[in-house]
Amino acid sequence: MSQTDVAVLHWPAQADEADALAADGRPRLLLVAADADPPVADDALCEWVRLPADERDVAARILSLTRRLGPVADRPRVDPSGRLLFRNTWVALSPTEARLASVLAENFDAVVPEAELGRRGWPAGTWGANALRVHLTRLRRRLAPLGLEVRAIRLQGFILQATPAH
Repeated sequence: MSQTDVAVLHWPAQADEADALAADGRPRLLLVAADADPPVADDALCEWVRLPADERDVAARILSLTRRLGPVADRPRVDPSGRLLFRNTWVALSPTEARLASVLAENFDAVVPEAELGRRGWPAGTWGANALRVHLTRLRRRLAPLGLEVRAIRLQGFILQATPAH
């Protein structure tokens, strides 16, 4: 990933664009207006800095995003069609699986709390732990051929990671 792959947007004026980029799993730097509340950044693909900001601060945030993300080919992402792409392969997902996979991919190699998965997996309503487990089981089966696994981290949440080589 290069620094040009990071979208730089004004917050809150371009909040809709920021939301669309988040849904696509794209990295973004939000330039927060002096009189605005900062965004609630709930994924590793988002950074923000308050205006007026020194050019060096903006450049440092962009560099931080690009370093954190590493090469794009080594990170899974969910495209707008609901396909999870990873290392030149892909798998089609159901809408719920795509929402769950999106939040897991945005936080690749990091633990995502169960409550966050529930909120993102069922944005229009209530969800239950059993429904979440069923969808994660299906997601695990779909991702295994790509070399990815979803693991439960006791009392913390779930993590999406590359399958360890044996």
